[in-house]
Amino acid sequence: MNGLLVANAVAALLSAGSSVAGAIRPGLVLAANEPITAGTRLYAGAYTVRAVPLGLVTALVLAAGSRAAAWPMLVVAGLAQVGDTAIGARQRNVGMTIGAGAAAVLHLTTAWWLSR
Repeated sequence: MNGLLVANAVAALLSAGSSVAGAIRPGLVLAANEPITAGTRLYAGAYTVRAVPLGLVTALVLAAGSRAAAWPMLVVAGLAQVGDTAIGARQRNVGMTIGAGAAAVLHLTTAWWLSR
């Protein structure tokens, strides 16, 4: 079980790190021909200020090792990743779609397993 929790914590931290990279370079998630606007920067920053705390808290809750606290945290993190997957698919961003989709499956499957 510890390995599974570590994998989930790493996935949560990678998601948080990806959001920071996107805030620093908003063009990372855009198609090559799309301009980076003030709105793009605003939304990249807004995404980051939510993704970083979610990723950090998820990792900390998993590190604490409480099944009772871990499974609902993983449901929240997994649902956020489902949303990111949908956004990635809509933007035809293959990396975002696959990365967020894999994290969603990992988080939600682990949450289900912990809730049994």
